[in-house]
Amino acid sequence: MENLNILLLISIIPLFGVMLLLLIPDKYKLFCSNLAFFTSCLVFFLSLLLWLKFDSGYSSFQFLYTLEWLPLFNLYYTIGIDGISLFFIILTTFLIMVCILVSWGSITYRIKDYLICFLLLEFLLIQVFSVLDLLLFYIFFESVLMPMFLIIGIWGSRERKVRAAYQFFLYTLVGSILMLLGILIIYFQAGTTDLQVLWNLEFSEKKQLILWLSFFFSFAVKIPMMPFHIWLPEAHAEAPTAGSVMLAGILLKMGAYGFIRFSLPMFPLATIFFTPFIFVLSLIAAIYASLTTLRQVDLKKIVAYSSVSHMGFVTIGIFTLNVQGLEGSIFLMLSHGLISSALFLCIGILYDRYYTRIIKYYSGLVNVMPIFSVFFLFFSFANIGFPGTSSFVGELLVLIGAFQSSIILVFLISFSIVLSAAYSIWMFNRIMFGILKLEYFNMFQDVSRREFLILFFIALLVLWMGVYPESFLKEIHNSTFNLLEQSTYLQNKN
Repeated sequence: MENLNILLLISIIPLFGVMLLLLIPDKYKLFCSNLAFFTSCLVFFLSLLLWLKFDSGYSSFQFLYTLEWLPLFNLYYTIGIDGISLFFIILTTFLIMVCILVSWGSITYRIKDYLICFLLLEFLLIQVFSVLDLLLFYIFFESVLMPMFLIIGIWGSRERKVRAAYQFFLYTLVGSILMLLGILIIYFQAGTTDLQVLWNLEFSEKKQLILWLSFFFSFAVKIPMMPFHIWLPEAHAEAPTAGSVMLAGILLKMGAYGFIRFSLPMFPLATIFFTPFIFVLSLIAAIYASLTTLRQVDLKKIVAYSSVSHMGFVTIGIFTLNVQGLEGSIFLMLSHGLISSALFLCIGILYDRYYTRIIKYYSGLVNVMPIFSVFFLFFSFANIGFPGTSSFVGELLVLIGAFQSSIILVFLISFSIVLSAAYSIWMFNRIMFGILKLEYFNMFQDVSRREFLILFFIALLVLWMGVYPESFLKEIHNSTFNLLEQSTYLQNKN
């Protein structure tokens, strides 16, 4: 019961925060901000307690809880976590806390509504990573669109924010309609949408192919894979800083999480059949997005296209169908969630001071913003996958896993690492070195104490994951091994 209460508390506390904020008048802006920040901190520390009480030697789901939802139709609200979903929940609670803190002072209108959107987003994301019912997963998976749509459309930074919000909403919603049809097919065959039951259910090979494709379109748009990535750069460019942090840090991970949680164990034959197709799309994404990044002039679009490239690396790791590749993809997702978030925070710092993200206006900032320059250098190198950082460990594991599938695949995907070094160093060099362009800016300010603390703690986490990855991999290992063993079992049965 003690363990159960922790997961339930993490699930419902954000909702209590939303209800309390709804009762507070709009004029009490500081009180609303303090309440939202306290709520996010409480959820984050409870998620750390969840990690402390997690049994890494147990491969199945832990902290299980079932509530009767529609028992007449054999539908139940079931939550539980394993080593895979544990760290996505912790990453979610950490980044929500960072988003509320980084928005302090930069959001000046409809502050209460803004905070409600983020706490609601936290609740929905925690459900996505902990619910063990396929239909409820779909409901929460799609519900995430609503607060994110409002965050981009209302608090976005430029004129095209409403267009970007609709583009984000419609692309991701339309992509998921096929997934709903697939879930209905599964429900009418199995009579349930309970994931733990469906893992042991047999589907014919033809039905697996159809169902895998229906899930693929939904997950591919969320990642996003090529050619479903069109909405991402625009959404990043128009979103506020905190919105970009959540998009890159968490929302892009939901599609890859869906592949791991559902496609691999439920449709193993279809997964093997479509693996070459995924490899081709992932290679195109990794190389094409890297080349496109070199052509961008907007700082946010540079990081956005680099995210498409890194997620191509992630999908290759998932579909290597071995422990090293799968663990590497999960580790790389967690790493990318921290590093890309930090880069968007750095760009947000520049935008708050100088009101532009066009790279040509910046030059020589190392002379007037030395502390910021150190952080920006660190996260730029971490984005490359420099040894000692978290990305290096994730990419190394993915390459080891991919080597077992194809040496040519390893060679081609390694080319994207060279390109990532090119655009990261190019961006850093353009912004930090050279002569100060005083015709554009003549007032300079380095990072504040609040900004320093945020970037410092993210840098510590990136170093911790890069220097001692075992502290994370030991929880992930048994769950990934169990997942692949389940897939092998179903392949043999079929």
